[in-house]
Amino acid sequence: MENLGALALLLAFCVAVYSAAASAVGRIKGKPFLVVSGQRGVYAVWALVTLAAGVLVHALMVSDFRFAYVAEHSNRAMPVLYKYAAWWGGQEGSLLLWSWLLATYSMVVAFTNRRRHRDFMPYVTAVLMTIQVFFLVLNNFVANAFSMVTMDGRIVALDDGNGLNPLLQYPAMAIHPPMLYLGYVGFSVPFAFAIGSLITRQKGEGWIHTTRRWTLVTWLFQSTGIMLGMAWAYHVLGWGGYWGWDPVENASLLPWISGTAFLHSVMMQEKKGMMKVWNIVLVSTTFFLCILGTFLTRSGVVQSVHAFAESSIGKYFVAFLAIGIAATAVLILERLDFLKSEAQLESVVSRESSFLFNNLILLASCFAVLWGTLFPVISATFSGNQISLDSQWYDTLMVPIGLFLLFLTGVGPLFSWRKTSVDSLRRNFQWPGAAAVVLAGALLAAGMRSYYALISFGFCLFVALTVFNEFYKGSRSIAGKNQIGLLPAAVELTHRNTRRYGGYIVHMGIVLMFIGFTGQAFQLKDVRELGNGASMQIGHYTLRMASLDHGDNENYSWDRAVLSVSKDGQDLGLLKPEKRMYKASRQPTSEVALRVRPNEDLYLNFGGMSDDNQRAVIQAFVNPLVSWVWIGGLVLIGGTLICLVPPKVKMQYARTQVVGVASKHVPVAK
Repeated sequence: MENLGALALLLAFCVAVYSAAASAVGRIKGKPFLVVSGQRGVYAVWALVTLAAGVLVHALMVSDFRFAYVAEHSNRAMPVLYKYAAWWGGQEGSLLLWSWLLATYSMVVAFTNRRRHRDFMPYVTAVLMTIQVFFLVLNNFVANAFSMVTMDGRIVALDDGNGLNPLLQYPAMAIHPPMLYLGYVGFSVPFAFAIGSLITRQKGEGWIHTTRRWTLVTWLFQSTGIMLGMAWAYHVLGWGGYWGWDPVENASLLPWISGTAFLHSVMMQEKKGMMKVWNIVLVSTTFFLCILGTFLTRSGVVQSVHAFAESSIGKYFVAFLAIGIAATAVLILERLDFLKSEAQLESVVSRESSFLFNNLILLASCFAVLWGTLFPVISATFSGNQISLDSQWYDTLMVPIGLFLLFLTGVGPLFSWRKTSVDSLRRNFQWPGAAAVVLAGALLAAGMRSYYALISFGFCLFVALTVFNEFYKGSRSIAGKNQIGLLPAAVELTHRNTRRYGGYIVHMGIVLMFIGFTGQAFQLKDVRELGNGASMQIGHYTLRMASLDHGDNENYSWDRAVLSVSKDGQDLGLLKPEKRMYKASRQPTSEVALRVRPNEDLYLNFGGMSDDNQRAVIQAFVNPLVSWVWIGGLVLIGGTLICLVPPKVKMQYARTQVVGVASKHVPVAK
């Protein structure tokens, strides 16, 4: 079986090289049969990589400990779900998953576009297969998942394996990495279309429509992956939070930010023929940030609880990034004349300008996160000392940027295309703005003294009202014409223009998430050592240690603290945080105990036993409004899915184009 998997990967590498070359040469030389053979090579690559992945997954499921990868990342006691998740639990397996997802994306692209975009699809195939070749080089020659356990030159089978990293033995981790990889890998497709259109100087916007839809799909996967990662950090790591500006967390956020910028700015190109260079740069930046994120996760250049062990694989990524960025920059510079805008910005107070400001702020936040993430590498290079920036540095910089982006989320729908009149501004801003000011004033009078929190809650109400107003105006019009209720009218309105109103729902999800983010300003925390019968107070909660239990199973041993919880004298039941020690890897993990309510979470973590082994170390947190982060994430995902639904009415927009310039002096006929 191991030979079958290794041979399949080697053949996939050879076929991918052929497919990339045949597609490009066939298009350049005008040989359609060569182009078709290159397209069929994509299908062959997918079949071969699927075969290799199947061999590895089978070895994991049957606990074939002749495979070094299986012995390192699985054991017999692990549940089936985690044996499957071990596929991406290590360096070699996760890179194979990367290759398989890329092959799957490439196969879908080749099949769905086999009769479309004939002029530049060969180049799209060539770009995708070039990326595939890079990862297959890693799979075959750098991080091969089919290495065997040997002793004295003979293949041997170990009795048992080390098991999956205990931090990854959590249900969400069976979904989180694949979702994140679907986002990372998926951004290769918009990049390939952008490069194909540049090479062939496509005049139409067909590639833009295809690219936007692919970007929306991958952005959805990236968003879902990030949300699942936040939930994992909150429930498993035991530090009371969900985002710590960890380098690998940042690496997943970077392409999400630039992808968000592209999804907004692409509307400018579709409707006005503007920002063509900017959009190409954004698509390319998003792809290379995905590669950078993969590099940071695997190279060991930054320290992270999410990262793989340090390895020599980083130099291959650096070379790929350097060559890819240089080639893309040269191509863009050579096509600048082709990328000229067809219209100019007519007014600062317009929807176009709001999109432009939105893009500038998003890219500023992207650069800030990138700088903070790479600062340890930069400082080590120039000073010899690796200096990391803590979460306070990020918060100081990113909170104002985030609030400004939240404000722009509400402002955009209030502006008109081309130019917005003063009367329109006054009419649109009057009630949402007044309501936001009133809310901020009421919270200030009630004793809230966190000014960022006051601004955030005010902006959240402002954006929510603008979104509600957009739905209300459209729904009222449809309800009046068709004699139906407002709710059916809102559904009809959304179906008529799913992209616009789905986008508004996404904005509403962002609002709900910001409500949850703002609650962190009021977090309470305390750490105490509690013996049987001892108690502690945090906020309105009283925690009393009822018992300390111990036990084990074939996978891990555990210590459990059983605490009775009351709030203002009212009994709320028991919470049972747990500390586990996994037997195979000898690594500990925490199982936090949560009392979840819309207004706040009571979060308990069993930190371990005291030095005398008589008392439990209990870390207690009260996290206000954190549930709205997860609710907002679900709304965001739902809104994105609505955006992907074909609209009931096909929207067409007139394009602004300068056709001539009138002379100031009109000659008079004599």
